[in-house]
Amino acid sequence: MSEVTITVRGEHEARLAPELAVARVSVRVDGPERAAVAARATELSMALREELQAHQDAGALARWSSDRVSIWSDRPWSQDGAQLPLVHHATVGARGEFTDFAALSDWVTRLGDREGVTVEGIDWKLTPDTARQTERDVAAGAVRVAVERAEAYASAIGLGGVAPLEIADVGLLAQPGEAPRPQARMFAMAADSAGSSGPSLQFEPQPIIVTAAVEARFSAR
Repeated sequence: MSEVTITVRGEHEARLAPELAVARVSVRVDGPERAAVAARATELSMALREELQAHQDAGALARWSSDRVSIWSDRPWSQDGAQLPLVHHATVGARGEFTDFAALSDWVTRLGDREGVTVEGIDWKLTPDTARQTERDVAAGAVRVAVERAEAYASAIGLGGVAPLEIADVGLLAQPGEAPRPQARMFAMAADSAGSSGPSLQFEPQPIIVTAAVEARFSAR
């Protein structure tokens, strides 16, 4: 039998426990007096910063950041179409990357009782080093799957081993005579997230799933 070209796709995934929980918290204060609104927003944001720094000093937090207070005003309209008195608004956001999930749970629960403070959400992540190594491992696994699939096809038609001709991210392996197709993302990383402003927030980190896919072309005789 003459040489046969085999084109396959290989996919692989890994599931890992999250290493970081990024809490996104916001402060919002509204009122008729600009100075009072600004003072209250500053007071709430300072309390958040002090608590985040205390968690970092205790080793429960990898890093944190906080925005500056943003203040603006508008005149709302009533249901009757009348313009109401001027209302002032102040907002500020903060983020903290927790490594101690129990400390995070306790802090978020306490924030639920604080008027003007909202927990926008929690994003589960891997550390950069773990993410990079996992992507390498998953990519290698996807290539192995592609090789095994090509060998299975070759064996099914009575041919021997396969020799690689091309390996590419999904979307980059063109047919003979074609221009390369638009690039697709090789890796995908996903995890569940949760967020709540209530005192009864309960969360359990779900595994982070890292996936990779490749396309490969082999020759077989």
